[in-house]
Amino acid sequence: MNAVTDTLAEWRDSITDFLPQGGIAKPLGIVLALYLLVTVLVGMYWSMAPETFDVQQKAQDYATASGGEVVTGSVTTGAMMGVMETLLEKPGGFLHNDIFPPGLWLDNMPNWEYGVLIQVRDLARSMREVHSRSQSQSLEDPDLAMAEPRFNFNASSWILPASESEYRDGLKYTHSYFKRLSDVNAANAQFYARADNLRYWLATVDSRLGSLSQRLSASVGKRRINTDLAGEEDASQSTATSAEVEVRTAWTEIDDVFFESRGTAWALLHFLRAAEHDFGDILAKKNALVSLQQIIRELEGTQDFVWSPLILNGTGFGLVANHSLVMASYISRANAAIVDLRDLLSQG
Repeated sequence: MNAVTDTLAEWRDSITDFLPQGGIAKPLGIVLALYLLVTVLVGMYWSMAPETFDVQQKAQDYATASGGEVVTGSVTTGAMMGVMETLLEKPGGFLHNDIFPPGLWLDNMPNWEYGVLIQVRDLARSMREVHSRSQSQSLEDPDLAMAEPRFNFNASSWILPASESEYRDGLKYTHSYFKRLSDVNAANAQFYARADNLRYWLATVDSRLGSLSQRLSASVGKRRINTDLAGEEDASQSTATSAEVEVRTAWTEIDDVFFESRGTAWALLHFLRAAEHDFGDILAKKNALVSLQQIIRELEGTQDFVWSPLILNGTGFGLVANHSLVMASYISRANAAIVDLRDLLSQG
């Protein structure tokens, strides 16, 4: 503790040496320097990603608080609520729309938040469109119909209305749906744990992870054969493109994609663990439970502690590490496992 105090004192003295020395300018300069120092330290604290939570315990807590019980769909719904509440209530709150320091200066955490938010939006859409409906002609659940568009509200809106207020409204409607699930007098609130419903959501996850894998791998840049129209003789596209294309993620965006991927994986860990519970019987019947567990195992690797203070972007086999390629390896393996899982679920 003394070492930290001495270091802060040295920083203060160093900054003071550059400040005006006369009149009111000096005390104002000192106040400004201390303010900047405090915001830097607070920003470092706010940039720490939250830990994962137990989705089954979270669902039980919600059920106890609402006077209900855990039924089919409660864990998935509770996981989505828990992830969204964590996004809003973690240290610093929701930072993506901040316009004042230190949130304004932060970069990694807002991108982490965006990755989490995209997964919440995808799951909310799946719950509204398929999980809560028995067939395409069924009525959609009124609470999910109100929650889903609120989760899709602009993440950068600071005021009138603020993003947080819209997301909290979405949470209220989701809480109402969660409570109705176990209410015997609310038979119109259902969660259908079927293989086709799980495949529907996994198709979206597959697409998201595939895109992230490409953006992460493109950190080193590469030329690839254009395969956009491969596999179909009569396929066409709007405008002509070259036979070879160069895929490269700008160096200024490498850390953005990296932390978006970590946020995506963090949210998916909770949703997949919830699916393991709610769709457990279906997965066991199709001998697909181990496949889901392997996906979870791959995504757990994305949450390992990053020892480097910077996200490095070395060449593929160079002397300097490339954190994006390491992240891409986990994401790609999880993506491939999801493709296999979807195939297993499609079998009779």
